[in-house]
Amino acid sequence: MMRYRKVLPGILLAWVASPLALAQSGPLTLEDVAALRSVSSVHISPDGDRIAYLLMVPREVYKEDDGRPYHELHLVDFEGNSTPYITGKEDIGSIAWAPDGDRLYFVAKRNPDAKFNSIWQIPVAGGEARQVFTHVSSIGDIHPSPDGNTIAFTATEAAPEAQEDLATKGFKAVVYEESVMPTKVWLLDLASGEAEAQELVGSASSFTWSLDGSQYAVALAPTPLIDDSFTSRDVYLIDTDSAEVKGKLGSVGKLGQFAISPDGERIAYVGSVDINDPANGRLYVASSTGGERRELVTEYLGHITSFAWEDDVNIRWVGHRGVWSEMSMVSTMAAQSAGDPPTSGPIIRSIDTIAGQGIVAAIADTPLHPPEVYVYEDGSAPKRLTDSNPWLNDRSLVVQEPITYPARDGLQLEAILMRPAERERGGNPLIIYVHGGPEAHHSNGWLTSYSLPGQVMAGDGYAVVYPNYRGSTGRGVEFSKLDQNDYADEEFNDLVDAKTYLVSAGLADADRVGISGGSYGGYATMWGATALSEEFAAAVAFVGISNQTSKFGTGDIPYEMYYVHSLRWPWEDWLGMLQRSPVYHAGNAKTPLLIMGGDQDPRVHPSQSLEMYRHIKLRTDTPVRLVIYPGEVHGNRNSAARYDYSLRSRRWMDHYLKGPGGEPPPYEIDHAARMEALSEE
Repeated sequence: MMRYRKVLPGILLAWVASPLALAQSGPLTLEDVAALRSVSSVHISPDGDRIAYLLMVPREVYKEDDGRPYHELHLVDFEGNSTPYITGKEDIGSIAWAPDGDRLYFVAKRNPDAKFNSIWQIPVAGGEARQVFTHVSSIGDIHPSPDGNTIAFTATEAAPEAQEDLATKGFKAVVYEESVMPTKVWLLDLASGEAEAQELVGSASSFTWSLDGSQYAVALAPTPLIDDSFTSRDVYLIDTDSAEVKGKLGSVGKLGQFAISPDGERIAYVGSVDINDPANGRLYVASSTGGERRELVTEYLGHITSFAWEDDVNIRWVGHRGVWSEMSMVSTMAAQSAGDPPTSGPIIRSIDTIAGQGIVAAIADTPLHPPEVYVYEDGSAPKRLTDSNPWLNDRSLVVQEPITYPARDGLQLEAILMRPAERERGGNPLIIYVHGGPEAHHSNGWLTSYSLPGQVMAGDGYAVVYPNYRGSTGRGVEFSKLDQNDYADEEFNDLVDAKTYLVSAGLADADRVGISGGSYGGYATMWGATALSEEFAAAVAFVGISNQTSKFGTGDIPYEMYYVHSLRWPWEDWLGMLQRSPVYHAGNAKTPLLIMGGDQDPRVHPSQSLEMYRHIKLRTDTPVRLVIYPGEVHGNRNSAARYDYSLRSRRWMDHYLKGPGGEPPPYEIDHAARMEALSEE
């Protein structure tokens, strides 16, 4: 099998020099992907007649200073009339309605010279935003009390006063993990403008009020470390006046959303079956004072993602089952099954609703558009209210469809296939995009992003597949546990079986198959380029795991890895853990491998990428390249780094699956020429 071919000089010059600009028609481009807007948060008004939402707006590459996307505040009514409230170069965080519905609160740092963000309010009837409160540190989520007199928010204490002065003298030592400050719940009295910290034991995250405001529920972890937030959070019910603990759920494993019933008697929450459950996805209810929990949707072969109380006893829930999502209602009086699986519809990502109104605001997407605002009214079909990327109507998007294929052991697996815009005799080049986690899954919604540009590649003649291999969510707890204590074996054979299926169907060329993914998907990619190198002609790994032994010692989630992935510590089986690491198989690598990641990644330490790069360089003559993004973490956040990643990933695949192969393409991306060409338009 030919792995790569001789380089032809100059073949990439025209492609590299093309300017960044939205296409006027035709297939989706990387430039289109860089410009995509999407809805990131929805909040229905107290009277239930309009929806406030945050719109994520990427910065324009080459034109604007680099940074994360902006987030704008808009309101939309149920006829789809959207009104901008706070727009432009804004980065709005948490938003919330005042209980009377006449104003909106939001968190933002609107003054570039400000040290921290602030709480602001803006009248819905019109007028300028007014700053309400600035804290001694950055503010997280905000939650106005039901009586409108208080805003609860999450934040840390102030840093020591002398810390900044000492830093200017060179004293900048960081005590790893120990110096991370816990997050507290603060209650801001709007009349006095004073905020008081609640003296709770642990580090706070999610928060919700009871309907009468006499109590609240908060998730607390023993420490602010991410590993504890994954494995050790529990929900506490707190008396608002005394700050005394009235109850504790006793949740185990990963914890999702929780909410107090309107009458204050019960707490519902999305939780885990046990400490080894890879993902929270079961809907439970328990007394607000503690006691035994009851599961409400029994034997659910999916994962419940969000819910809302409809009244004192009924709960509206959203679940992802297979490659679809669904919304249903369950009574807390008696558990029930979910019924027939969904087979169509938008993919619901989150919801917001007001008890008793029968109206749901949602964020949802489809294969034709990224996340938008939807409204669901009882008895009616879902209605899309926003159109954040109207220019998508001019793009020729490829056919996207769910497929089912057999694994070699007979297990039936699901995937999303994007058919190439044009078929080639003998099969098209194929790219397998692998999701991370592995406790995640692909739904049949919008799948294209800067790191997984499926529509772009399929529009250029690639077949593209997104497999939900064993260990994925969306098919119940048992399926999500199938890969535990079995790193990289059957789970990654499932990816090869997707290739085999598409080759046998005549859609893919077996000699031109690429693999790419981030995090655990990066692990799969590195494994594909080494242990399964005969199967893949190109690989692009993003923030991937190369060494399972050193991953335990350098990442920030060792307990999560132990409980829901490995079920053993490296020192209990050094050789076995090493044998499930791509570096162990690096000497077999024949697949050209592009490795990329951020230098500040706390989850998968950058040394994982360096180990993989160095092993292949020392042990083979296979093409390998390492690209490091300064300041980026577990995934690129800034516009320039995202676009640069997209360009490099596509060029690597084009070079080895459609182009000359051989030595790697030039390491430079001529951004200066691209920027100059754009300025001349």
